[in-house]
Amino acid sequence: MSSNADIKTLDRSYVFHSWSAQDLIDPLPVKSGDGSYFWDYEDNRYLDFSSQLVNLNLGHQHPRLIQSIKDQAEALCTVAPSFAEKTRSELAELIVTEAGTDNFAGVFFTNGGAEAVENAVRMARLHTGRRKVMAMYRSYHGATSTAISLTGDPRRWPNEPADNSIVHFFGPYLYRSPFHATTEAEEAERALEHLENQIMLEGPATIAAIIIESVVGTNGILVPPPGYLAGVRRICDKYGIMYIADEVMAGFGRTGTMFAFQNFDVTPDLITFAKGVNSGYVPLGGVIMSHDIRKTFGTRVFPGGLTYSGHPLACAPGVETFKIFADERILEHVQHLAATVIAPKLEELHQKYDCVGQVRGLGMFWAIELVKDKESRTPLVPFNPTAEENAPMAALTAECKKRGLWPLTHFNRMHVAPPLNISEADLSTGLDIIDESIGAALG
Repeated sequence: MSSNADIKTLDRSYVFHSWSAQDLIDPLPVKSGDGSYFWDYEDNRYLDFSSQLVNLNLGHQHPRLIQSIKDQAEALCTVAPSFAEKTRSELAELIVTEAGTDNFAGVFFTNGGAEAVENAVRMARLHTGRRKVMAMYRSYHGATSTAISLTGDPRRWPNEPADNSIVHFFGPYLYRSPFHATTEAEEAERALEHLENQIMLEGPATIAAIIIESVVGTNGILVPPPGYLAGVRRICDKYGIMYIADEVMAGFGRTGTMFAFQNFDVTPDLITFAKGVNSGYVPLGGVIMSHDIRKTFGTRVFPGGLTYSGHPLACAPGVETFKIFADERILEHVQHLAATVIAPKLEELHQKYDCVGQVRGLGMFWAIELVKDKESRTPLVPFNPTAEENAPMAALTAECKKRGLWPLTHFNRMHVAPPLNISEADLSTGLDIIDESIGAALG
């Protein structure tokens, strides 16, 4: 029988981990999962409040997702993208229908989110005949070459020099407003003015696209203020710029709507997705494109492709995901728990602890911003902290794990992103553990 130590030894001998100094990490061996929980080889149970990488929207080992993969494997395991395949086509139809057939025409499937971003940018550049792409500083778009260039957070720095046609700008973030705004309306207005001024200085006719996470994920769970995304849409229309909505993390129910942009009465030209489309059971991502962009490649070859584009074993749980969403009323469940459990409990933490500066979010996608004190708003740990500087957050994480909760943290924030089908009881348990852990580590 394997133990945690056995698996760690095997892992450290042969596996090279992403975003890690290989000799300094200590990955937890995971043996099994079920619903909102997973177990290690010593039968320690963890409530998964990170949904792994915010992709396990329907939880661990959902029997219907597993069965869909089995059924597809028995019928047809794989086929080249150049063939027409039933499951792939069904999933594309479901995605386009949900995004809106009046505005969208088709799906190009990829293996994940970064490849979706790469190809969305390629489409925008070819469609417009322009090169530059604008992205927010507080953003993450993936680790491949164009995607990491678009990324605003410090993971971009060691990958530079990057694509020199990428331009970064400040997005809205009222709690730490770069525009000295005091209301959401001011923040939206001033952020849009900043963006348009930067477009003018860069040259509107040189800019192919603006890419924005509909709700900024890893870099803060930043919900755009009312009117901001609609203002971006107006600016894009004014200058012939494509608006790309990055929905890799926020899509497929995470914010309480199937796509996060649907919360904001706005329509992008391109949508990137991955993660929640099939809860990551088999790697899958894609780009949803407008009718106009689809027409660009009607008689003109699209110069891109992937061996595993629309892999049947990945598309099958994608199709089943839509059925589960309907049968289990996932969106209604998320909206209900957000309003009745998450929002009230996080506001309670905000009132209870001086170190909780702000709580914010939508659906099953929230952030607890931790500060030294409410008055100063000084982050509990600095931007891009060293290991020593990160000690307070490391202590908080350890307290959560000790109590059986697997948390998600980034810089001075703890994020709340459990599976969408988590029970009310488990959700309340997890939030209570966070409360206890803040009290123990920081209170």
